[in-house]
Amino acid sequence: MIKVEGLTRAYGSFIAVDDISFECRPGTVTGFLGPNGAGKTTTMRVMVGLTPPTRGDVTIGGLHYQDIPNPGRHVGVLLDASAQHAGRSGREVLEIGARTMGLSSQRVDEMLALVSLDARESKRRVRNYSLGMRQRLGIAHALLGEPTVLILDEPANGLDPAGIRWMRGLLKGYADQGGTVLLSSHLLHEVEQIADEMILIGNGKIVARGTRDELLRSATRGETTTLVTALDNHQLAEALSGKGYEVHQAGDGLRVTAEPVDVGRVAAEKQIVLTDLRAGHEGGLEDLFLELTADTQRDILPNEVSA
Repeated sequence: MIKVEGLTRAYGSFIAVDDISFECRPGTVTGFLGPNGAGKTTTMRVMVGLTPPTRGDVTIGGLHYQDIPNPGRHVGVLLDASAQHAGRSGREVLEIGARTMGLSSQRVDEMLALVSLDARESKRRVRNYSLGMRQRLGIAHALLGEPTVLILDEPANGLDPAGIRWMRGLLKGYADQGGTVLLSSHLLHEVEQIADEMILIGNGKIVARGTRDELLRSATRGETTTLVTALDNHQLAEALSGKGYEVHQAGDGLRVTAEPVDVGRVAAEKQIVLTDLRAGHEGGLEDLFLELTADTQRDILPNEVSA
């Protein structure tokens, strides 16, 4: 288990992490989400002893990272895939790690196979690796000591779609076997497919947390809504209002306070052709994420500027 209690990290007058507390439990994947610069990496660096906290505490399995005997056998860490020694081969990177942890070279072969780095690729210098290959090597190194806890910072960066799917399956399987996973990212869509719980951080503060469904209920304020578009939106709106449903204009369609099946039933009764019908919370989690972290987003155009 990872336990963060009242963690604060300040750099002079700048507060990178501001009094945050949370836990990551065994058997779960916790998504740590926020825009670039929100405080995710700083929090992880404190976890593994690379940055001292200004206030608060972080323990892993009840111990500070620096007090864990042979920590690589208990905590797998990937904070920067580009930080590996560029002049060594991928195999050499893993062999050094294995010797440090007291592991056999057989474990190196197992990890190379797990992350799909073949014999030729494993002999290449890391400087000649793509970012995706470095990520695979970094994940192999994190898993080398068969740890019970994984701390991964943006591990999907540089992976192609097949690689991202592979990583999701790998981490989900790891958690299903009782492992604890903390996975940071700014890619909400990727994390929500795997995370059992999500923690949203902005400006160094936790702004929301919960399961996907809990966050969706928060995003829609507990209402069940449906987004629907018809060939005749006006006729559909009248039919739905006549059934007592609340209807609002939403872009080219309508937002209805009702289940999709109920909206579809009304349309069928009135023989109204629908061109789109989906749950209203689609996009709700992204909207919530952007709303709660709006003051740290860098890519919002000023009102007077058009793309």
